[in-house]
This record gives sequence, C-alpha cells and structure tokens, in this order.
Amino acid sequence: MSNYGLPDGVTLGMVAAVLIPVGIVTVLLRALPFSMLRVLKGSPFIDFLAVLMPVGVMTVLVAYTLVGYAGSPTNLASALIALAATLLLHWWKRRADLSIFAGTALYMVLVNVAF
Repeated sequence: MSNYGLPDGVTLGMVAAVLIPVGIVTVLLRALPFSMLRVLKGSPFIDFLAVLMPVGVMTVLVAYTLVGYAGSPTNLASALIALAATLLLHWWKRRADLSIFAGTALYMVLVNVAF
C-alpha cells in the first residue's frame, strides 16, 4: 500500500485525526457570528460597529500598504496615486464600491504597467 506521499512514520489515520477536528472547529468558529446575529440585531453596539468597521478596516489596509512600500519608491508612488484617485472618486460619486474597485484597478495597472 502506498503512503499517499506522506512522510515516513505518518499514516493517513494520523492526518485524519488532526484535520477532521481542525475542520470542525474552523467551520464552527466561522458559523458562530452568524448564529449570534439574531440575538444582537438592533443592539446599539452592533449599529455602532456597522458604521465604523468599514472605515476602520480600510484605514488599516491603507496604512499597511503605505508602510509596506516605504522602501520601494515606485510602488509607494503607485499606492499614493491610486489612493488619491480613490479618495477623489469617492468624494465625487460617494460610492464605496466604485471608488474601491477603481482605485484597486488603477493601482494594479500602475504597479504592473506604468512603472
């Protein structure tokens, strides 16, 4: 019988003994917030998070991107240009989906083509 590409001394049963509980815990942890949704609906705290979380997440992502490219002037320039375009488009149209998509597309074009 083949060892299914596993290292010596590792059986398929050992792999299953680890992966099955890990899979179950992962699914349960991902389902837990949705099971709590009914209980927390209408909560002032959840309403507060619904307003601030998207802005907070986007701010962290922008800061992470800019700090990550601080050592690469061309990528930093691309990120700053795309950020400015995203802010201007959002200020003009007031649509987060459009501004995020267009800013991401512009950034990808600048990184891969222009510079």
